[in-house]
Amino acid sequence: MAGGLEDTTAFTPRFDSMGLIPAIVTDARDGTVLMFAYMNAESLKLTQETGLAHFWSRSRQSLWKKGETSGELLQVVEILTDCDQDVLQVKAEPQGKGVSCHTGRRSCFYRRLEGGRLSFIG
Repeated sequence: MAGGLEDTTAFTPRFDSMGLIPAIVTDARDGTVLMFAYMNAESLKLTQETGLAHFWSRSRQSLWKKGETSGELLQVVEILTDCDQDVLQVKAEPQGKGVSCHTGRRSCFYRRLEGGRLSFIG
């Protein structure tokens, strides 16, 4: 689709009706999916300005910097958007011990669905 949204170099993120855009965070070194969160315009701007991942908490209705209290910051290497500019991929280098999940694991995605049950991986 020449000349459409898919071909532009203008960054015009498409936030949903709540002002949020999904953000998939991956490890910049090996591509592992670390976590999923939402960003609003303010958290996206802070992420771009500081180089540290910021998100919007839907449950607390507040801005948060990943790792602010735990020290497990995410240093952003690159931000990509999909063809529709309604999802972000945040490539980051985990800081601290390299823990991204509040459970103390490297990734929030540590269980596999097998049949109707979950099994732990890694």
